[in-house]
Amino acid sequence: SLFDRIYPPERAARVAVVYEQREITYEELRAATVRASEALRALGISEGNRVAILLNDSLEFIASFVGAISIGAIAVPINMALRKDDQLFILKDCGARAAIVEATAVRTIFQPAGDGSDRAAESLQNLQQLLVVGRGKESVRSSYAGITAHSFESAPRKTLGVEFPFGNESAPAFILYTSGSTGEPKGAVHRQADIFYTNETFCREVLRLREGDRIFSSSRLPFAYGLGNSFTFPLLNSLTTILCREKPTPEVIARVFQEYRPTIFFGVPVVYRMLLESHRGGNALETSSLRLCVSAGEALPAMMGEDWQRAFGVEVLDGIGSTEMLHMFMSNHEGDVRYGSSGKLLTGYEARLIDHDGVATQMGEVGNLWIRGGSAAVGYWQRPETTAETFVDGWVRTGDLYRCDRDEFWWHMGRSDDCFKPTGQWVSPVEVEGVLLR
Repeated sequence: SLFDRIYPPERAARVAVVYEQREITYEELRAATVRASEALRALGISEGNRVAILLNDSLEFIASFVGAISIGAIAVPINMALRKDDQLFILKDCGARAAIVEATAVRTIFQPAGDGSDRAAESLQNLQQLLVVGRGKESVRSSYAGITAHSFESAPRKTLGVEFPFGNESAPAFILYTSGSTGEPKGAVHRQADIFYTNETFCREVLRLREGDRIFSSSRLPFAYGLGNSFTFPLLNSLTTILCREKPTPEVIARVFQEYRPTIFFGVPVVYRMLLESHRGGNALETSSLRLCVSAGEALPAMMGEDWQRAFGVEVLDGIGSTEMLHMFMSNHEGDVRYGSSGKLLTGYEARLIDHDGVATQMGEVGNLWIRGGSAAVGYWQRPETTAETFVDGWVRTGDLYRCDRDEFWWHMGRSDDCFKPTGQWVSPVEVEGVLLR
């Protein structure tokens, strides 16, 4: 189980999390996870029940996620930056029976109808219990919008049985909701085994973690990218993650670099752009501790990667993954980088390119990317038709257009529905943007 793999006895004294001037050991994190499991058990949460997690990146997030999975429940992280209506939609869509929520957010999300939102908390018929994380600063009421609430820190607890921790790697363990850019958010259902697969593929092949690594990600834990970066990769490998609840502005990231000295940094292109602009504007960025930088989320412009490496002497390894595949399935590698590309296909994954007529493309031609690998979601939560469209005979249709060159580097050409055909040949906005940037 995830619990057993993160908390073997020999790690007890090692530092697992650096967070708000504190160093939290694996033993302390394990104890917090057990308390979360006991609190959920006391609320009557059992195997298959969904537990929503509306928390900032923190010790409590990790404890809640592992704690829910470890009693056979299904964890549902929800992005704190989403609009209230989207958060309520996800809570209703997944049928969460309990939610673990920041005290600063609970009053906004669960206030009664009449606040102007499209979806009122009263419509959440399955949601019966709230565990509210006050962090010693916020008082917790006994209910919000008619939903019973307890303080996360002092909630009643129930002793765990011999079946703890729940160890079925193939059972649904967590649901990650997509951004909803092409409609309402939909939840990709993942298993514990998917986490272990990404650790054996991207983490082993690309990160090649070593003793002393400290990892910091500007992408938050509710995202598939952030979940691996800040949580499963460091903690499955007995290393240290640096967590930060604040919005990752250039000033905040610069402070983290200065105070906590990460060795690996994960970001997205817009974050790298902001950091470069801030550095050029006279706010020197201390990067001497970094040995590796990683980018994902969208294609990293070649010029930006080159500028970063010139400025700081550290490569940026761009890659592509998806919520459906949990993390990256293509990536550049240390010492083998081609800026502008998504790198090479990782061992353990298969890829193919299909044209708009469903025929495999020739070498160098653009096609629709289909991917296959052991980290794929089992489908979308309660969406059989959409699942059937995306998950086809073991393959996942990504919706991305790619080409692969003779050196086996993969190049992102845009989204399938963004491209146009002005002169008989498909043209991607990414190609046009690249030319303009040059």
